Amino acid sequence: MSGETINEPSRSTPVYGEFDVVVVGGGPAGIMAASAAARAGRSTLLIERYGFLGGAGTAGGLSTFCGLHARTYGQDVRVIRGLADELLDRLVKLDGLNAPHLTIADGIAAQAFDISAYKIAADELVTRSGARILFHAMAVGVVMKNHEMSGASSGGSGGVAAAEIDAVIIESKSGRQAVRGRFFIDASGDGDLAAWAGVPWEKAPPIDGMMYPSLMFRINGVDVGRAGPAPWRTVERLMDEAERAGTHTFPRKKPIVRPQRNPLEWRANLTQLRTADGGAIDGTDVDQLTLGELTGRQQALDAFTFIRDRTPGFEDSYIVDIAPQIGIRETRRIIGAYQLTEDDVLGCADFDDTIGVNGWPVEAHVAGNVEFRWQRDERGFNQLPFRIIVPPAAGNLYVAGRCASMTHGAQSAARVTGPCFAMGEAAGLAAGMALSAGVAGGQIDVPELQRRLEDQGAFLGRTPPEQVL
Repeated sequence: MSGETINEPSRSTPVYGEFDVVVVGGGPAGIMAASAAARAGRSTLLIERYGFLGGAGTAGGLSTFCGLHARTYGQDVRVIRGLADELLDRLVKLDGLNAPHLTIADGIAAQAFDISAYKIAADELVTRSGARILFHAMAVGVVMKNHEMSGASSGGSGGVAAAEIDAVIIESKSGRQAVRGRFFIDASGDGDLAAWAGVPWEKAPPIDGMMYPSLMFRINGVDVGRAGPAPWRTVERLMDEAERAGTHTFPRKKPIVRPQRNPLEWRANLTQLRTADGGAIDGTDVDQLTLGELTGRQQALDAFTFIRDRTPGFEDSYIVDIAPQIGIRETRRIIGAYQLTEDDVLGCADFDDTIGVNGWPVEAHVAGNVEFRWQRDERGFNQLPFRIIVPPAAGNLYVAGRCASMTHGAQSAARVTGPCFAMGEAAGLAAGMALSAGVAGGQIDVPELQRRLEDQGAFLGRTPPEQVL
């Protein structure tokens, strides 16, 4: 940025609407938050900047659910339930869900899906729950109940939060508008609402800290017979051989090349996006996001060309799709009533205020590689405490998803889809409870929240999980 400023004239911003619950961000946390709040009888609006839901799973091209399962006493068990069951059922009816497959050295299960089917299933889950969706609208600021305005242009690194949010400011093709709410859920991934409202947050340093983003792409026209049963291992071996021979240099090791719903199509994750000084691209910086997109597409082309030219079965393949955006793994994380830690994840910690579980290991995307650290306890999952979605001193705000209150190490695990589903469902239900009781978000009856979650089929880790893949 140049550092110069201009003075904009004051304006009267029209109010788009007023809702009990306003959710910002249509990724996994936002999908579940909006659905749960609407089912609790609350008028709910879900604001999403793209024309579809799904977050990293669709816009980021991820096309795989990570974190639905845990390796529990040697068995791969689905531990994310509740509203997630309904979403998966819808995907099955759309013929858009693969059977679970083993990943990360066969250490845990993940589940691939068809991106188009996921978009439709998410639409159906949210709208049939009674929530409204506003696509193509981007949140750019908040107005506090003391009428102070804070937004993307105000900067800052967090401070003491004002009491309550009055409205979120959005920009769209319809212009600048305000959405009033009684309760807000920040599922933006970057903690945008929380930061604008003055909630304390932190961000890992770009070098030797923040996780590197990737850009996903999909390959079509694969000859499955020639590719063999595990071509991803072939790709990894060929990459290692090329690097040792000095003919190629790749941005990261541990390539992911896996089949989609149709085995002719494969998803590929081989990129790692960095700035000129080697630091991770920051997803809250527009110049760095632009660099990431440009770098990512070139890396995708280079990786695909190598795979096509070297790997049996890929000789006639082609890139069918490059994700609409780079996949951001980490930016802001709020500092809430409790910060989940890496030791909580690895030690499979329990919490009295559990709202769900995380079974994914620590997956750290460091310079040039991906490092995994596995749970020390054979149970294979930690509980997620309610306190991690509760920001301090912001009475009508929850923060759910990868921007919840977690340390860098814990977020490297609990940022994936499964735990984000769990946090979102709990946030939506809790928002309705807070409004009914007329209390701040951190003062709800947590045992009652837990009872309602379990009544709705959610798994909180308080009993042995059912043996369900």
